[in-house]
Amino acid sequence: MNRLFALLDRLLDFSMPHLIAVPILVPMLTAALMLLLGEQRRRTKSALSVISGLVGLLAALALLRWVNAPETGGGPGSIGVYLPGNWRAPFGIVLVADRLSTLMVALTGVVAFAASIYSTSRWDRAGVHFHPLLQLQLMGLNGAFLTGDLFNLFVFFEVMLAASYGLLLHGSSRLRVSAGLHYLVINLAASSLFLIGASLLYGATGTLNMADLGLRIAQLDPADRGLVHAAAAILATAFFAKAGAWPLNFWLVPAYSAAVSPVGAVFSLLTKLGIYTLLRLWTVLFAPDTGASAQFGQGVLLAVGLATLFVGALGIVGTQRLSNLAGFGVLISAGTLLTAIGFGQPAVWAGALYYMLSSTLAAAAFFLLIDMIERWRNAGASIAPHEAAGDAPFLSEDLRGVDNVNLDDNAEALYGRAIPAGVAFLGLSFVGCTLLLAGMPPLSGFIGKFAMLTGLLGDAQLGTAAWLFLALLLVSGCFTLIALSRTGIRHFWTQPHASMPALPALEVLPVALLLTTCLALTLAAGPVMQHASATAEGLLAPTAYRQAVMSAMQVPDPVAVTAGAPK
Repeated sequence: MNRLFALLDRLLDFSMPHLIAVPILVPMLTAALMLLLGEQRRRTKSALSVISGLVGLLAALALLRWVNAPETGGGPGSIGVYLPGNWRAPFGIVLVADRLSTLMVALTGVVAFAASIYSTSRWDRAGVHFHPLLQLQLMGLNGAFLTGDLFNLFVFFEVMLAASYGLLLHGSSRLRVSAGLHYLVINLAASSLFLIGASLLYGATGTLNMADLGLRIAQLDPADRGLVHAAAAILATAFFAKAGAWPLNFWLVPAYSAAVSPVGAVFSLLTKLGIYTLLRLWTVLFAPDTGASAQFGQGVLLAVGLATLFVGALGIVGTQRLSNLAGFGVLISAGTLLTAIGFGQPAVWAGALYYMLSSTLAAAAFFLLIDMIERWRNAGASIAPHEAAGDAPFLSEDLRGVDNVNLDDNAEALYGRAIPAGVAFLGLSFVGCTLLLAGMPPLSGFIGKFAMLTGLLGDAQLGTAAWLFLALLLVSGCFTLIALSRTGIRHFWTQPHASMPALPALEVLPVALLLTTCLALTLAAGPVMQHASATAEGLLAPTAYRQAVMSAMQVPDPVAVTAGAPK
């Protein structure tokens, strides 16, 4: 670990502030190189994808370390600003690396690295251009997290969405085409709303830079505030659709269930992008110092979040299909985070940020695990059609009426044998995902929920929304535990299999990486919560963010400097 930190420090000393652009440039250049290679060199493209994922992860970790460690030249609360066009804000493109954006880029790096490794096992051969599309999606995600203005946020959103359309249809089938059409329509509608809202906001304020918007909204004339609020409402509708918020979430579970497993793992980040954007814009544009616009839309955030959490809890307990369980798990996470944001309390936000890390990693691991479990199940000798659809009873039809189910075809005892390594890995990983998604102790999912509830109960005056959130948080965890336990029993305990699972190392390692990261979050809960708490405090008072962006200086032209030097 010390060697890794030393490597990151050297990287920082050499490349800051250009390192801020690395998470965007690396996947973009990798995708361009892959397109030049063509479809014949799949192994080369697979290796490039994994290498790109590793470089992006290291760059993200280096940025995360820079905003926290004084010895790297940054330090606690440091905000890195990069001007790609060398134009000062608010006139040019701005990339901003603060605690929140670097946290999201690091989360993206972990999930993307695991998904890129898993895809090289088999799924990249199910269609064309898988790895270039994956790299372009990562470029869009990282760019959206790091950008400092609304126009480029829209550009990166569209890059990410264009790649996701192709990834959703990868390994094409009738189900994926149907889900892809719904996904395409809702996202095109959301993008249209995004453009309308951004245009109205620009017309009212004359800028699209986020930091500059916060400063100008605070100085708006009362006659213009209505237009700004209308623009914000339109933008929020677009981001609610992208975050999977109710009632605009009808597309989420079918689309995520239809996607191939590594794509589903990366898709678990897409709802977090919508939530990140809502949190970023709400805290910068409607901070407490923006006068009459302060905390605008707080009630809507709470109502939409609670409704999304309620629908996700009902959905997860009402389905038995593994892929649907993962989709509803993402929906519960989105509802939890939206509600937590709506309370506007730093303690609750800190717990929500920690919970976001745990729930996203667990959902990504679950999507990858589903592929291995279903492939093993479908290879069994006694899989009935209704079991393949995910609606199997607890006892398969092959065992009904059999007096002694403790004997296999060779009259050898089934129970009391040593558990094969493949089955043990699948079973233990499934249990780990269940505990994480349900928020059961002692893992990180429980710590995140406990931190949110602690922050909520610390308020002396608890309103109706707080009590509803507390109840739904507990109920959703209970329903998740019931649903996943029921499915786990059906897949691992009540169905004998004729063959043992064949688990390639390229599939085992990514799942182990994601679950190990969740375990590391549990063991390092103190430092991670400190970072989350500092992030929440900075979001509540965005003065430092605005000052860093607006005061970023251009790099002097070396030609002009040389020409002006005394001879």
